Amino acid sequence: MKPTPRTSQPPVQRSFLTAPEAAAIEHRVLADAPLAVRMRPQHLDEFVGQQHLLGPGKPLRRAVEQDRLGSIILWGPPGTGKTTFALLAARLTRAHFASLSAVTDGVADLRRVIDEAKRCRRAGERTVLLVDEVHRWSKAQQDALLPYVEDGTITLIGATTENPYFDVIAPLRSRVRIFRFEPLDDESLRHLIRHAVEDERGLGGRGLSVDPEAVDELVAISGGDARIALNALEAAAGEGSKTITSGMVREAVQRRQVRYDRAGDDHYQTISAFIKSLRGSDPDAAVFYLAKMLAAGEDPRFVARRMVILASEDVGNADPQALLVATAAAQAVERIGLPEAGLNLAQAATYLATAPKSNRSAVALWRAQAAIEAGANTEVPLHLRNASFSGAKGLGYGRDYRYAHDHEGAYVTQRYLPEGVNERFYEPGDQGYEREIAERLRRWRMADG
Repeated sequence: MKPTPRTSQPPVQRSFLTAPEAAAIEHRVLADAPLAVRMRPQHLDEFVGQQHLLGPGKPLRRAVEQDRLGSIILWGPPGTGKTTFALLAARLTRAHFASLSAVTDGVADLRRVIDEAKRCRRAGERTVLLVDEVHRWSKAQQDALLPYVEDGTITLIGATTENPYFDVIAPLRSRVRIFRFEPLDDESLRHLIRHAVEDERGLGGRGLSVDPEAVDELVAISGGDARIALNALEAAAGEGSKTITSGMVREAVQRRQVRYDRAGDDHYQTISAFIKSLRGSDPDAAVFYLAKMLAAGEDPRFVARRMVILASEDVGNADPQALLVATAAAQAVERIGLPEAGLNLAQAATYLATAPKSNRSAVALWRAQAAIEAGANTEVPLHLRNASFSGAKGLGYGRDYRYAHDHEGAYVTQRYLPEGVNERFYEPGDQGYEREIAERLRRWRMADG
């Protein structure tokens, strides 16, 4: 008689660590870890910043506390707590945790994690997978995630510094919730710095103190990035003094790092703020965003091109000189280069910001384009056609054309638009030089009857 085959599942062989195992390893490695790693919170109440998501009763906090965290993407600048939250969420939710980096790991690594997650799932265990810098994965690599997010094999926590609405494929976005992490405010950073000095995981027990001016310096150089603030604090603490001063902080950091990615979301957001400041006639804001872009290494030619466009789109004939100033600045950038060309850009930016504004030239173009798109007649009237070739006059080209300079004021009543097109596309405003243009057009149009 054959023995009855066993129907129970074999023990799950997994590379994941249990929470106690992970905690034990973490304790051993923390002593050599950077201060920013040692100070990662152990519970939600210790998490600094992102109160719009993690404050009492807020959506992300409730999801973790109720152990119903679904697949999410955390989007925000570096040093705002995305990876820290993912690690904390994995610890607080009863699930195994795996981590991949889209910079160094590919589909083969993902498949190994998925295979492990399937075995854990058969044993009744969930898997939380953190994919750091998820936007770095190609479309095909992101596609590989879809079925396993869809069927719940993994709970995905994607972390990205780039706008996921641009850099994450739509099918994956539709399967996750997106949460925006913001740069830490000044008070949150001050709290984090003080806590790092006092807590034994950080610099506590060493008898250190930090001058208020040094705290302010750390906040100022960090730009809302907790990692920068803590790294700078640790570097200053290594100088050997019991009191950390603002001078020690400046010496440790040398130069403030400006959070900016020339190919990423902050590039678009900053140039948007710059253009809107010019359009809104705020020279202070315009120069501030210009300085930010220059400090971050933005291509000055890109900034100059945008100002040349704005000179026509938003200043227009209210101050025709604006286009000349912007174009001259663009030429100066090409000929001189940075850092001196920053002066040319600043002059152009302040000129454009303080110039009278009119978008009527741009509106005229948009109206004409809309009319053509709607099917307006585009045939040039016969009397305006060029009659320079043989046989042109026999076709009526140029017949009855009236030369404006033969008439008083170099103006003569004559139809220029094609037949059937009667719309007035350009209606000058009342700002700056355009007031004179408006009055001139009014006189001409009265003469036309």
